[in-house]
Amino acid sequence: MKRRIHFGFVLVYLLVSHFCPCSSFYLPGLAPVSFCEDNKGGEDCQTVIQLFVNRLDSVESVLPYEYDVFDFCKDAKEKRPSENLGQVLFGERIESSPYKFNFKQDVKCQAVCTKTYKKGNKEDATKLDFLKMGMQLNYQHHWIIDNMPVTWCYDVEDGQKYCNPGFPIGCLVTSDGRSKDACVINSEFNKKNTFYVFNHVDIKITYHSGASEGWRGARLVAATLEPKSIKHADEKSPNCEGGNPMEVPGEFDSDVSVVYSYSVTFEENNAIKWASRWDYILVSMPHTNIQWFSIMNSLVIVLFLSGMVAMIMLRTLHKDIARYNQVDQADLIKLPSTKEKSSLPYEDAQEESGWKQVHGDVFRPPRKGMLLSVFLGQGTQIFIMTFITLFLACLGFLSPANRGALMTCAVVLWVLLGTPAGYVSARLYKTFGGEKWKSNVLLTALLCPGIVFADFFLMNLILWVEGSSAAIPFGTLVAILALWFGISVPLTFIGAYFGFKKPAIEQPVRTNQIPRQIPEQSFFTKPIPGIVMGGILPFGCIFIQLFFILNSIWSHQMYYMFGFLFLVFIILLITCSEATILLCYFHLCAEDYHWWWRSFLTSGFTAVYLFIYAVHYFFSKLQIIGAASTFLYFGYTMIMVLIFFLFTGTIGFFACFWFVNKIYSVVKVD
Repeated sequence: MKRRIHFGFVLVYLLVSHFCPCSSFYLPGLAPVSFCEDNKGGEDCQTVIQLFVNRLDSVESVLPYEYDVFDFCKDAKEKRPSENLGQVLFGERIESSPYKFNFKQDVKCQAVCTKTYKKGNKEDATKLDFLKMGMQLNYQHHWIIDNMPVTWCYDVEDGQKYCNPGFPIGCLVTSDGRSKDACVINSEFNKKNTFYVFNHVDIKITYHSGASEGWRGARLVAATLEPKSIKHADEKSPNCEGGNPMEVPGEFDSDVSVVYSYSVTFEENNAIKWASRWDYILVSMPHTNIQWFSIMNSLVIVLFLSGMVAMIMLRTLHKDIARYNQVDQADLIKLPSTKEKSSLPYEDAQEESGWKQVHGDVFRPPRKGMLLSVFLGQGTQIFIMTFITLFLACLGFLSPANRGALMTCAVVLWVLLGTPAGYVSARLYKTFGGEKWKSNVLLTALLCPGIVFADFFLMNLILWVEGSSAAIPFGTLVAILALWFGISVPLTFIGAYFGFKKPAIEQPVRTNQIPRQIPEQSFFTKPIPGIVMGGILPFGCIFIQLFFILNSIWSHQMYYMFGFLFLVFIILLITCSEATILLCYFHLCAEDYHWWWRSFLTSGFTAVYLFIYAVHYFFSKLQIIGAASTFLYFGYTMIMVLIFFLFTGTIGFFACFWFVNKIYSVVKVD
């Protein structure tokens, strides 16, 4: 056992060392970089600003592609900053570019490279067709300077400015003369069935000078650009003032030559501090200027409903328990005859509320107890992982500037939390009277992670076939399997070992040998209607945040409202618990004692509403086309739904488990 633990920690160290960054580029927000003019700085002051490029993505396709696939200008000495595990899983592919600037040296219309496509050359035709596909599907560049996204800022409605952390490759004017997406920004883009390449960018870099604060050099606080389409007559002497746009005809019937160029200007602005340089990007993100009042109003309503549920439960239970205990005291004082029994309030109490009548069956082990215990073990692992991740995000450790940190943190936490998963699963399985402990441990360690990995691997095969940059390299898949089998599985075995060594959870009442017959139930106390109703209120408190989360995943927008998300997480926790307890109480009063699975499924049904909302979001908000993209969307959505199902179901189960133990331990049972 000790050797296995030692091997696991060595494996963690090696994998983290492999995926953690090794260059100063990947410590965003932690160590600011100072820039100086030539011959004016020391060793700690850089003079050259390197522009990095990331993968290109589109709102019309789930398939991202690497920068080089589109045949853009390449860096002669290409180098990649180290990427962590989260970046690799999200498909980020950052690499250097030929765009390099000397600090505080403005450049006017500098040519970078020329790409020529010869008519009749199949390779050139393939490259040009792929470039046209990128413009047709509105693929977006994502450039990075000093770990800041280079944004494209433009005016929108009501005089507001929107800064997009990306800009399009180009645009298309269709055969019917309609402009698509970015083509509307220029009236010259009007030729039918023509593509316009944005081959020129005007870059403006804003810096904060350290002279006013007593430190040497300057720090970059903003980087914006404006894409343009300009047809250069000569690469050696490009002219970026006016001119015709760079057209690519829909039919490849002549040679095409595209000259890429740029201009860069520097501007000093000491009003913007380095620590707040992301503010102008995050504040201007679409849908972030939302009606905060309406969101807070929704949260207040959810809290109010939760408070009402709690008050009703406490008052009703208090009366029931007081009545039962009074009846028991009366029985001790006077043992009535058979004729007198009907006049005692005990009969009235039984007719009024029937939850005490099932005390001999309420703790009867559930059917499929093995599967339930496995789900609860995995749900506990996911719950702790989510809580710690959101808490660290609230503290700012997992900000958007720290690329890939959120996913890396979640994966590492999940791997290291195998012990509580094994412990909870084993302890509950033993409480259910199970004896197949080997099957329980193996299912806890392999069932749900195996389903997620199988789905993930299938999605990855599609990405491999499509040549997408989001395809996980084979070495990374091996590393993930090593984390799973080398660390998570042994830790699960350790947790199960301690769980089985503990005695079974002691129940407050004894279980009868013969099961009690359940009376006929009304429509609302039947299992399916209760389960369907149970997920409505929890979903109502998350659907607003769910919209922003889906936007960040599928519409490539930055999510940064982790403080608000943590508040919604707490409210979801409370709402799932109280909704499950309330419905459990109604079912017990109806003398239906099958609450084990029902408590899990009642709050877990929120995941079904999540799936329905994801389907609605796909058809109403996204413009995704293509079978591969559609399959990928729903494949990844099913992973989210499964994780959310285990998460919410576990919350409801343990809340109901505590509630049932509490109410049956405070009443006197004959």
